[in-house]
Amino acid sequence: MKQKQQKQLWINQIKGMCICLVVVYHSVITFYPNLTGLENHLAIMVSKAWVYFNLYLAPFRMPVFFFISGYLIRRYISEVPWKQCLDKRVLSILYVLILWGAVQWFGLLHLNEWLAPQRDISDISNAAYAESPGEFLVGMLTASTSLWYLYALIVYFIIFKAFYRFRVALFVVLVGLSIAINFLPTPWWGLNSVIRNMPYYSLGAFFGGPLIESVKQWRPRRLPIFALLAVASVPFYFLNVPLFISMISIVAIMKVFYLYEQWRGANENSLFNVIGSNTIAVYTTHRILIEAMSLVLVAKINQKAFSDTLLLALLLTYPFISLALCTLVGLAVRKFSTTFVKDALFSPPKPLTLNSDAR
Repeated sequence: MKQKQQKQLWINQIKGMCICLVVVYHSVITFYPNLTGLENHLAIMVSKAWVYFNLYLAPFRMPVFFFISGYLIRRYISEVPWKQCLDKRVLSILYVLILWGAVQWFGLLHLNEWLAPQRDISDISNAAYAESPGEFLVGMLTASTSLWYLYALIVYFIIFKAFYRFRVALFVVLVGLSIAINFLPTPWWGLNSVIRNMPYYSLGAFFGGPLIESVKQWRPRRLPIFALLAVASVPFYFLNVPLFISMISIVAIMKVFYLYEQWRGANENSLFNVIGSNTIAVYTTHRILIEAMSLVLVAKINQKAFSDTLLLALLLTYPFISLALCTLVGLAVRKFSTTFVKDALFSPPKPLTLNSDAR
């Protein structure tokens, strides 16, 4: 058993990389676009570079994250009865979604009242900025929340388990929906993201086992074919159809991490593995911390409180500083949760869950 777990550490490390990219994404979009007081040409160029870099990372961030998420629960979808997996795959995630959705709502509203009382947040379509409980509820039900990934995990599991017998046809339909949503979006940005990423989760849940085995055995002689497919997917990306390049990126990222593990060996204490084992903690806690850092630093930068040298250094390194702080805080909160409150911050109290023999 230990040997089998060791061989799967590279999967966990991909999860760690993905949550790091998510933190970087939120760090960039809450910081650089709000810098209205920049006058130094180089500072402006650095800010724009981060924004564009963040934009072009989109096809390589969430697709592989969802593929791995689907791959890791494929047995629950195909084999485990509903009653035995409902608590772990639905109720537990719903608990975290509701709890941290409320925490984010309370935290972000009060942070803005304290640090930026003049900021108008009434037009921000996010449950965390809701002005009433009803608005918060609508935002959560339509996935208009920074925690939409958790929302997606619940919806995906229910749909894919219910229609597992028709998985091939369902996968084809989801590919079509993922493409269509780029041109005919719903009014809710979070729901658009949920629909857009469905094929990647279903790919992992339905076909992840054979695909990963194929990736492991993939030989260099297939590289020209793979490169040709990658090149062919680029025009679709610029036509606002990122699905194909995202599928290619899933295979490429898995192969790179698998080869790296074969070269260096598996290490449970590696940085990406530790983060990958605590993705939910980092995911749920980072948004509040990023908001606080952004509100403080943006105000000071727009007021020209830093020298040009210090400002440039900050603009160059801010996403990495934010990532380091958010990761440390997320791991600390998880440690506190497991040590002092029986992990009640990330899993429901035992009396609220169903007894399950499935693990």
